[in-house]
Amino acid sequence: QVQVVESGGGLVQAGGSLRLSCAASGTRSIFSMYDPGWYRQAPGKQRESVAVLLTGGRTDYADSVKGRFTISTDNAKNTVYLQMNNLKPEDTAVYYCNTAPRAGWKWGQGTQVTVSS
Repeated sequence: QVQVVESGGGLVQAGGSLRLSCAASGTRSIFSMYDPGWYRQAPGKQRESVAVLLTGGRTDYADSVKGRFTISTDNAKNTVYLQMNNLKPEDTAVYYCNTAPRAGWKWGQGTQVTVSS
């Protein structure tokens, strides 16, 4: 069973940046076998997909983050990243990584991102 550990969250002012990391256990270069994605869940809301990195390098983003967030991987480190720029208060949520477009792994604990206005 693959385990993921998310990190890099924190408190940031609107307009600031953060880079989230997600380290996955298991087979080497696991993200060359599974398409990774970032998800988030804000208080009182359902978890939603934020960014997906598909086979061949194509990416897909939620409309709300297009142009601000970038997903990438380091296969040698079994790590997927989410670079978040120009953060907005509405980006406040717990962020998770998993496979995409459907989450097939056990969810990690996530990392909290809080954006103050």
